Amino acid sequence: MDKQVIIAVSIFLLVYALIISEKMHRTILAMAGGMALILSGVISQERAIHHIDFNTIGLLVGMMIIVGITAETGLFRYLAIWSAKKVDGDPVKLFYALATLTAVCSAFLDNVTTVLLTVPVTISITRQLNISPMPFLIAQIIASNIGGTATLIGDPPNIMIGSAVKELTFMAFVQNLFIIAFFIHFITIFIMSRIYRSKLQTTDELRAKIRELDETKQLTNIPLLKTCLFVLAFTIFLFTTHQMFHLDSATAALSGASLLLILTAKHTEHGLEHVFHKVEWVALFFFVGLFVVVGGLVDTGVIKWLAQEAVKLTAGNLTATSMLILWLSAIASAFVDNIPFVATMIPLIKDMGTMGVTNLEPLWWSLALGACLGGNGTIIGASANIIVAGLAAQEGYNITFKGFFKIAFPLMLLSISICTVYVYLRYLI
Repeated sequence: MDKQVIIAVSIFLLVYALIISEKMHRTILAMAGGMALILSGVISQERAIHHIDFNTIGLLVGMMIIVGITAETGLFRYLAIWSAKKVDGDPVKLFYALATLTAVCSAFLDNVTTVLLTVPVTISITRQLNISPMPFLIAQIIASNIGGTATLIGDPPNIMIGSAVKELTFMAFVQNLFIIAFFIHFITIFIMSRIYRSKLQTTDELRAKIRELDETKQLTNIPLLKTCLFVLAFTIFLFTTHQMFHLDSATAALSGASLLLILTAKHTEHGLEHVFHKVEWVALFFFVGLFVVVGGLVDTGVIKWLAQEAVKLTAGNLTATSMLILWLSAIASAFVDNIPFVATMIPLIKDMGTMGVTNLEPLWWSLALGACLGGNGTIIGASANIIVAGLAAQEGYNITFKGFFKIAFPLMLLSISICTVYVYLRYLI
C-alpha cells in the first residue's frame, strides 16, 4: 500500500477516534489532523484549500449574521412564548410541533439555515418551561436531515445529484422522496417522544405562567424587526430561485447578510463587533479541518477505491447495487462528509449506464436517501448537526458524540431499513 495512503488513513482514523473519546475539543482535533496531512506531504496547502467547501462556510457565516441581528429584535422570544401558548405549555405537543416545523422548513430551505432559525426559539421556550432543551435539540438535528431529504434544495447531496442528472427535476424529487421522508420523520419523532417522555414534563404552575405571558412585549425593536424580516424573505427568495439565477447558496446567504448590515449599520445594539461575535467560529473551523482531513482520503484515492470495490461486489445486479449504494452511502455519510462521497459516486453510477444497466433511477434515489439520512448517524455526520452542537454549547448545553450516537445511530439504521423496503417495492419489483 502506498505510503501516503497509509498516512492519510491513519490520520483520519486517529482524528475520529479522539473525537469519539471526547478527550479534546473536536475543532482542535480536526484542525490538527488537517495540518498533519499538509506537514507530512500527503496534501499540499493549495489542495487543502481546494477541498474546503467555501460554499458551506459562506452559507453558515451569512445566515449566522442574519440570525444574530434578528435575535436583537426579540423575535425568537416572541415565537417561543407564542408557540408554547399554542400547545398550552404541553412539552410533548411542543416536541412534535418544533420537530415537524424543523422538518418542513428543511425541505424548502437548507437544513443549516433552518436550525440556525429554530434553535434559538427552542432554547428560549424550554427555559420558559424549565425543562432540558436537549431532547428538543437532538430531535431537531434528526428532523432537519430527514426534512432535507424530501426535496432537491433541502440538502447538498440532492442538489449535486439534480445538477448531474437533468431529468431529476424539483418535482421528481418531491414525487419520489417527499412521502417516504415524512413517513420516516413521524415514526422517528414518535419513538423519540417515548424515549424522552420522562424529560418532557413540566409543572402546572409553569404552564399557567406561560398562559399569562404577553408575547408582544418581547418585540423590543419593531423597525429593526421589519428590516430583518424583509431581508430574510429576500434571502429565502434567493435560496428557492438560486438555480434559475445560477447562484450558489453561499451567495444568497452572504447577499442577504451584506444587505442587512448596510440597512442596520446605525441600529444594531453594539455595532459590527457584536454582530460578528455571534458567528459560531468554533464550528466553522471544525468544518475547515474536517474538509481537509477528508480531502486527504479523496486525493489519495481511498474514497474512490472503496466505492469502486463496493460496486464490483454486486456484479451489475440492479437490486444488489441499489441496496449496496443505499447502505454504503448511509454508513459512510455518518462518519465522513457526504459531499465528497456523493461527488465520487455520481460518475461511478453514470458509468454503470455504459456497462449495460439500463435503469439507473433506483441507484440515484438510493444514493440520495442514504447520503442525506446517513448524516443522522453521528454528531459530525452533517453540517446541521455540528451547528446545533455549537449553538447549544454557547448556551451551556453539551451534546456529546457518545450521547448523540446512542440515540441517533439506531434511528438512522431504522430509517435506512424503511428506505430499503421502499426502494425495493417501488423501483425493483
